[in-house]
Amino acid sequence: MSSDGAISQALAGFAATFPSAELPPHVAAMARRSLLNMFATAIVGCEDPAIVACRTVLTRFSGAPDATVIGSGQRFDAPTAAFLNAASANVFDFDDTHIPTIIHPTAPVAPALLALAETRKVSGRDFLAALGIGIEVECRLGNALHPHHYRRGWHITATCGIFGAALAAGRLLGLSQQQLVWALAIAAGQSAGMVELLGTHAKSVAVGNAARNGLLAALMAQAGVSGPPAPLEGERGFLRLYGEGLVSPGVIKALGERWELPNNTFKPYPCGVVLNAVIDACLALRGRFDMDLAEIISVRVEGDRLLADRTDRPEVATGRLSQVSAQHAAAVTLIRGAPGLEDFSDAAVRDPAVAELRRRVSVAVVPDLPTGAARVVVTARDGRTWSEEVRAARGSLEAPMVEADIEAKFHALAKSRIPSERRQRLIEAVWEIDTVEDAGILAALSCR
Repeated sequence: MSSDGAISQALAGFAATFPSAELPPHVAAMARRSLLNMFATAIVGCEDPAIVACRTVLTRFSGAPDATVIGSGQRFDAPTAAFLNAASANVFDFDDTHIPTIIHPTAPVAPALLALAETRKVSGRDFLAALGIGIEVECRLGNALHPHHYRRGWHITATCGIFGAALAAGRLLGLSQQQLVWALAIAAGQSAGMVELLGTHAKSVAVGNAARNGLLAALMAQAGVSGPPAPLEGERGFLRLYGEGLVSPGVIKALGERWELPNNTFKPYPCGVVLNAVIDACLALRGRFDMDLAEIISVRVEGDRLLADRTDRPEVATGRLSQVSAQHAAAVTLIRGAPGLEDFSDAAVRDPAVAELRRRVSVAVVPDLPTGAARVVVTARDGRTWSEEVRAARGSLEAPMVEADIEAKFHALAKSRIPSERRQRLIEAVWEIDTVEDAGILAALSCR
């Protein structure tokens, strides 16, 4: 495809003109699920040490207290609130995941919209459409870059999320098609995030910046900050620089007709999504063998190259790193059962029993297993073996979490911070967001 701006113009035009009332029902339903799941993970994430440290630094520089920090009730300027809420939503790797790109699509987009909705009146219907369109843009760009982009070490949630935030916020601001192209250009100059940061506090900064800088890109474009006509597909544009040097016309194929949001999934466990099948297999095995775990001499986790590249981490020293360790996920599940947040904590990593079993877990690449699948083989000292293969993990597109599952996840994660009555009001507001007159109430309902 040429570098004449066709892709940038098409995405900007889509964001500017697609009617809110025409968001397909199945897309709207997935957008609501994604939003409630984001609130759940942001509420529990708001007091993580990484988020607290960021909040402490940013407090010194914050402007007018226009927007709410989910879970805490503190108020900051809108870009800072967007940063903190996006970082909180993603900090535990418990947020949603788009297949096949492995983008966590809602964390960069929804916080920018929530902050904006507290500075001006936005209807729930328009909010939901902006969320769906923003996620559509970031996931289409992710598809164009997948899998090369991630394999090169780019953190695709952050690098593509900023574009979703920019166009979603720009739509709510009423920007023209030309202004939205400028917003894409401003966002492109700030697109960043590295896989090397996963398992550390720094990962959350990149996701927070995607929301914050996407919002700022829209605001700057509104003020007249201009950019080139083809920021995405230009000769030195985003898609060529961050991809393999090629630009596919598939980025805008059937735009507004075929949607990516239905390919979103939700996690039952707070760790890298590729570990879901590993955990499910270990849970099944745990219920099958009747032996002392000390008798296990080896646990072999088999999967595709992505599973090995992402999670073959036998030595983990922190809870953060354990979220992307197949060795830890297998060991802690075999010992404790279905893992929660406490099972991917510093304390769980230091648990002598978990550490001992973790040393006996290995990871192997098996070509016959597709992405998202896993096989776990347990071998005992007396030679007995048990094997379990999972191809459709809980939470996957083939075995999805439905609304009741997401409600239960929300209650489980939010109950320590939000009273029951307020939790229920937020759930109802999200499910009925199409009828809400002012979406600015959502963030307030997420606090005590």
